Amino acid sequence: MSTTDANADPLATLGSLPGVAESVESVRKAVDRVYGHRIMRRRSNEITSEAALRGARGSAALSGADWALEEVRRRTDFSGDDEARVVGAALRLTAEAGQLLSIWRQSPLRVLARLHLVAAADKGDQVGRPRQDGEPVDEPLVELPLPDAAEVEGRLDGLAQLIIAGSSAPALVTAAVVHGELLALRPFVSHNGLVARAAERIVLVGSGLDPKSVCPAEVGQAEQGRAAYLAAFEGYVSGTPEGMETWIAHCGKAVELGARESTAVCEALQRGAA
Repeated sequence: MSTTDANADPLATLGSLPGVAESVESVRKAVDRVYGHRIMRRRSNEITSEAALRGARGSAALSGADWALEEVRRRTDFSGDDEARVVGAALRLTAEAGQLLSIWRQSPLRVLARLHLVAAADKGDQVGRPRQDGEPVDEPLVELPLPDAAEVEGRLDGLAQLIIAGSSAPALVTAAVVHGELLALRPFVSHNGLVARAAERIVLVGSGLDPKSVCPAEVGQAEQGRAAYLAAFEGYVSGTPEGMETWIAHCGKAVELGARESTAVCEALQRGAA
């Protein structure tokens, strides 16, 4: 999506696409179901913690570290190999995202830099800033040509302006665009997919759609599979209305599946308390 559109609120334009309204309504119903569960009234902190763990596992799976949930839960050292470091990065991002909600609307670029710093867990000079021309990017999931540094800078600025200005578009639309744009730009030398999905989570939580962070879209993205994720992402990159509808619907389905996951956790806790 070009974030330099002359339209004053291009996100709202996306929200008016025929297929998007259906996705938005379906997501709202799924979110309402989990928030209406009786366990949420008494044990929401437990649901939030479990959703964070499952969301991190899902995001790591999309980035090539598809570990069993119990392995993620059991492990304490994530420094051993590449997959372990990916899982560790996903867990750190999930924890950090909740601390950045108040900053996001005022300074989204600062938040993105912080997310990359946390994911990379490194103090190198390539960490926490957009990549420069000639710097390699480690993002094996996405094989599309890389935008150059000037395009990255311009589109990041445009995205930040949209976030700061606010939009009448549904939260799902904004979250999907943030996710898709960051994945398309791959603005950092590493961990772009993890950062993109963490930023989507910040939008979903900060918008009020999922204020307790119990509907992890990352779970749903992983459940739909990497092939479906990339196919929907191609729709985003195309920039066509049909392609954008496909991507937003895919992101919406991911939120629904995340909500279903937490509903199942609620049901398990309820059975245990019975």
